[in-house]
Amino acid sequence: MNLYIETENGITKNHPACEDNLLQVFGSIPAHWEPFTRIERPALGVYQVLESPQAVYTKVNGVWTDVWSIREMITEEKTVVQQAVRDAFNNREYATNWSAWVLDEATCKMVPPIPRPAQIEDVLVAWCGADNNWKEVPSRPEGEYKFNFFAWDWVAL
Repeated sequence: MNLYIETENGITKNHPACEDNLLQVFGSIPAHWEPFTRIERPALGVYQVLESPQAVYTKVNGVWTDVWSIREMITEEKTVVQQAVRDAFNNREYATNWSAWVLDEATCKMVPPIPRPAQIEDVLVAWCGADNNWKEVPSRPEGEYKFNFFAWDWVAL
């Protein structure tokens, strides 16, 4: 789908329009409508901030396009984000089971001190804080049960 944007004195007006719509209305693309390339909103890195929820229309190499303004977080912002991840992790039920886990600052995710072992068939493993290691989870009984990480067993609800 080809897009064009209306311009006046080198400045964009309104928003881009589809080429087909312009052809239906005008019969051809008017000279004051210039090519436009849509750039989707970018995915942000864990420590990046989108300066504005709206792109700015900018002419790049002779074609109008969306330009998104992204900046890296400053140290104070990173610290706030990291603390929020730690707080959410530590406020879960049975949080002490995972007390050995630490924040990987590169990914801003909590990680175990020992990597999770490769999945083996239908064997379910979970982190056992008492052993500070991965451990096989007993089979879940039929009915309404919840796993108790301290008892390392299923408890009826």
